[in-house]
Amino acid sequence: MANTAPIIAEEERHEGDTVEEKAEILADRIRNSKHFIVFTGAGISTSAGIPDFRGPEGIWTLRAQGRQGISKTTDTLQAIPTPTHMALVELQNRGLLKYVVSQNCDGLHRRSGILPDHISELHGNSNREYCRDCGKEYIRDFRAVATYEVTVHDHRTGRNCALCGGVLLDSIVNFGEQLPADPFKRARAHAKKADLCLALGSSLTVTPANEIPEAVGQPLARRAGAMLAICNLQSTPLDDLASLRVYARTDELMVRIMEKLALPIPAFVLRRRLIVELATSGAASDRHELRVLGVDVDDTPVTFLQSVKLEHNRRVARQEPFTINFRGSLDEVVGMQLKLELQFMGHYGEPNLEIIHDWSGAGVSSTGEAIRTLYLLEYNPQNWEWKTAKQN
Repeated sequence: MANTAPIIAEEERHEGDTVEEKAEILADRIRNSKHFIVFTGAGISTSAGIPDFRGPEGIWTLRAQGRQGISKTTDTLQAIPTPTHMALVELQNRGLLKYVVSQNCDGLHRRSGILPDHISELHGNSNREYCRDCGKEYIRDFRAVATYEVTVHDHRTGRNCALCGGVLLDSIVNFGEQLPADPFKRARAHAKKADLCLALGSSLTVTPANEIPEAVGQPLARRAGAMLAICNLQSTPLDDLASLRVYARTDELMVRIMEKLALPIPAFVLRRRLIVELATSGAASDRHELRVLGVDVDDTPVTFLQSVKLEHNRRVARQEPFTINFRGSLDEVVGMQLKLELQFMGHYGEPNLEIIHDWSGAGVSSTGEAIRTLYLLEYNPQNWEWKTAKQN
């Protein structure tokens, strides 16, 4: 069964010097590949403190042993993306990695910097929910998962869509449920084009997700020049289809591959995109509305703020949409700097951040139309520092 494991887990195997040789082979294939894809499982997140499922301390293994909940885990909201996650981001940004297909729900791929149009999260994302009626998606800096008190098939999160008011559902795919049609369709399309698929940290036992690497390892695809490589500490049912099999931790392999490619593995930086909207109305153009919201690169709403405070204004906005209304003559306020204090969810210890929003005359519209300004925020969890950049 996909959601079970034997009481005694299969022994994990660790290769020695052969990992170096296989990393050289994979680096050469990646360098010359036309359509390189990666398939990831829970094993890529174990070094971040998130357990796998069938390893010696895996979730299903502990359950089979009656030791459920004993394993020490890191909250997925506080987990730092691993060297494997960050290597994949660099390969994506260099144009070498075309697509990621993932079984993971921990949200680390997206948080690390994998773009939304470069990934299919086949089993969902615990930080993503969507509207049942209009399909609008929302990314949250909290666990946007239903309680499942009545049934595991009741995905209602208790929130409503800001666009149409519809019921919001979590994106988690529980056992016995269909995979999301569009992500699975995209994954299969990329598998069909792939000349190299690297499966990382997956037991490859869960269907139909495992059909993605299986398609690349089929004899017909191999005869056309495609290659399936598998990196996992335990055996998988697709090992016979693999042209290259590596028994190693995914970080160990990916660090060596990046060295062979002479590419750096970037440090994790938490990136946020902040929109500040300013609208003016009223007969005397003296009524102003300031709205602050987070967005993803594709304009999907992202919740990462707890509150927004405007200097010299008594009201603190503590609920989305973060809206602050104030009055004043444009002659008096044009050119002034509005100081906003942002409070974050703080999973990585993010301190409050002050944004100085310069109206500069161009940021005000007397027609009532909101003027949008984009701020790019970068937070380094190693030194607890923010960097900001403004884009009009």
